[in-house]
Amino acid sequence: EEQKEDNNSTECSELGIMDLKFTSSRKYISISVPPKSQTMSPHIKSVDDVVVLGMNLSKFNKPTQFFICVSGVFMFYLIYGYLQELIFSVEGFKPFGWYLTLVQFGFYSIFGLIELQLIQDKRRRIPGKTYMIIAFLTVGTMGLSNTSLGYLNYPTQVIFKCCKLIPVMIGGVFIQGKRYNIADVSAALCMSLGLIWFTLADSTVAPNFNLTGVVLISLALCADAVIGNVQEKAMKLHNGSNSEMVLYSYSIGFVYILFGLTCTSGLSPAVTFCSKHPVQTYGYAFLFSLTGYFGISFVLALIKIFGALLAVTVTTGRKAMTIVLSFLFFAKPFTFQYVWSGLLVVLGIFLNVYSKNMDKIKLPSLHGLWKKSVEERKTRTLSQTV
Repeated sequence: EEQKEDNNSTECSELGIMDLKFTSSRKYISISVPPKSQTMSPHIKSVDDVVVLGMNLSKFNKPTQFFICVSGVFMFYLIYGYLQELIFSVEGFKPFGWYLTLVQFGFYSIFGLIELQLIQDKRRRIPGKTYMIIAFLTVGTMGLSNTSLGYLNYPTQVIFKCCKLIPVMIGGVFIQGKRYNIADVSAALCMSLGLIWFTLADSTVAPNFNLTGVVLISLALCADAVIGNVQEKAMKLHNGSNSEMVLYSYSIGFVYILFGLTCTSGLSPAVTFCSKHPVQTYGYAFLFSLTGYFGISFVLALIKIFGALLAVTVTTGRKAMTIVLSFLFFAKPFTFQYVWSGLLVVLGIFLNVYSKNMDKIKLPSLHGLWKKSVEERKTRTLSQTV
């Protein structure tokens, strides 16, 4: 009987162990299956749809989509650039570039919060530490860029913004040990020469030229070159949305700038000045922020539908148009050196795009052009003989 009890206890213990193993295995492999009505959320069902400002572009054909995207990019960003320069044309506002960035970050945070409420998934996927880094870089990019307008002409600032490739290549060589082809090196050289030439022209004809503006926009360019990689990596790694990125990065950046202005006693003079000119400051800043927020939506749609190559071409054309309109609407000294140096920068942008899309863009070789010209001469001579 004692043996039977021992055997029973042993069997029970074995059964208990098996039951525990079975239970643990069940806990390990168990998954929750949602009901059919909740299998896919609405935003997952329409993952292939491209929605901009509540308009589903997927319902239109390709030419119509292209026309809508290009029209949106040009319209909103041209207004954005005009309002930005208009704000700094207000007498006495130039020292308050950081306060304008604070207001802009506040509006962007509100826009991002509204957009986030309109989508189904409202969870924050990207860690807070990552957002703190992204917010710091965003503050550096936009804050330094806005502040540089207190020292530089607007066309000079735009030309500098076109040359993001230069700090990207320098960082790639020294940090990652990258090697670049001749097209990339030529692009960087063209951009560098164009920047130097444009800056020399600005220093010659601009009565209030200040080298501080060049330093500020150069630092903004370096931050802009880094932030794109950080944002892309974070969104791919954690599957974050654009609205989430905008809301958290700009709201944290708002706190950074507010803290900095409070510590440096720069908040009170800016608030006093803007309260005396509410329409020219807060009113224009609202429209300035709204058009910038809408403009980036059309750029992202253009990239998603037609690819980065066409998007870069459109945005480069937009920047060239912005420079032309700046000279037309705002009185400033002009020299043809601006034109030649700007064309040199555009050539550098084209070489950069070409280097990334060599398989799609095949330029004719010198030998091919020579051979084609010889054949055309032979054909012309034969036709004349006949």
